Amino acid sequence: MEEKGKVDLLIKGGRVIDPSQGLDGKRDILVSGGKIREIGDKISTKGKDITVIDASGLIVSPGLIDMHTHLREPGREDEETIETASHAAAAGGFTSIVAMPNTDPVNDNGAITDFIHNEAKKRAIVNVFCTGSITKGMKQEQLSELGELAHAGCVGFTEDGYSVKDSDMMRRAMEYIKMFDLPVISHCEDKSLSRNGVMHEGFISTELGLAGIPRESEEIMAAHDIILSKMTGVKLHITHVSSAGTVELIKNAKKKGLTVTADATPHHFSLTDESVRGYDSNFKVNPPLREKSDVKAIIKGLKDGTIDAIATDHAPHHLAEKDVEFNLAPFGLIGLQTALPLALKLYHSGELTLNDIIRLLTKAPREILNLKKGSLAQGSDADITIINPDLKFRFEEKDIKSLSRNSPFIGWDLKGKAVTTIVSGKIVYNSAKC
Repeated sequence: MEEKGKVDLLIKGGRVIDPSQGLDGKRDILVSGGKIREIGDKISTKGKDITVIDASGLIVSPGLIDMHTHLREPGREDEETIETASHAAAAGGFTSIVAMPNTDPVNDNGAITDFIHNEAKKRAIVNVFCTGSITKGMKQEQLSELGELAHAGCVGFTEDGYSVKDSDMMRRAMEYIKMFDLPVISHCEDKSLSRNGVMHEGFISTELGLAGIPRESEEIMAAHDIILSKMTGVKLHITHVSSAGTVELIKNAKKKGLTVTADATPHHFSLTDESVRGYDSNFKVNPPLREKSDVKAIIKGLKDGTIDAIATDHAPHHLAEKDVEFNLAPFGLIGLQTALPLALKLYHSGELTLNDIIRLLTKAPREILNLKKGSLAQGSDADITIINPDLKFRFEEKDIKSLSRNSPFIGWDLKGKAVTTIVSGKIVYNSAKC
């Protein structure tokens, strides 16, 4: 549901967790004019025309940030639009999403960035940020208009589903991007190794007769980009880590003092290549689902800080494209509405704390992308997510807000979800009414 206009709000009695301020305790939050006005004990509403939200027994968090979302607009509005993605985000507790540049046309110039920003202002119910492509058309022949993209408001640069294989081109891009103090977001994949692979290379791929993608495909490019980041001094962010070897490379880079950060997706810490046995193309993702040892390494990395953030890699696809033979289907799944519940599984299993999970979804992406979001500090935009960590529900197809339905988690029984999402003081999602 969506409320028209901003109203003054008092969120009472919730457990407020804000890692950006080191805050964890029962507090009230007063919102006025779309901003956080006060956080304190037992804030009075006497004599005020104000809407009160009872958050007793709930978690009140800064609005969640997804730093890896595919909006598909412009170009593939049959799969997703800026508007529908924003509704899926709000239902998942995300108040800010960061668009990848693999639209049609590719976001390789300021005009496309302006289009996305303008459409988001008109139709999105959450904040939408953009990344720009490193090369024009993602063809890796010529650098994009990097300065123009930065001035248009892009918060990072990425080749999204590709690695820049030409080392000199990547070096020059990194040197240029460093001037704007923005990160390079790297999808690490050596295509000469992954080639026509469709799943993780291992026992299961051999058993199923499917071409495999070895871990080394990711690890080689991760090492490549880490070395170039050391050479250039650029901020490097490695996205959707899937391999235990990549986790180790990131850990070593951090020990050496390099400005390297990373994220992992819920599907990479919730699923293994065993899921592919049924040939369901909703389990076909890139990087692929790997083995239990990789999942354990990712969870350990999230726990010890090697992996800084959780990102969805929300990748909508039309049913006609996904409902084909596994080999022919595109890579990707939708994840905005299941990311938080899957992350909370790590809390319920004792692997992570609630503070860990909220940090991974708020403070970390805020700092990596230098966003003025992800905090409940006084004067900040009132982007707030209210979470019931113990709410049991079954994720059904009818609940999906995205235009696409390519989720392997349909029918899963989950525990914990966002119940209210607030953007700039406006309630954009309330599970009791939506």
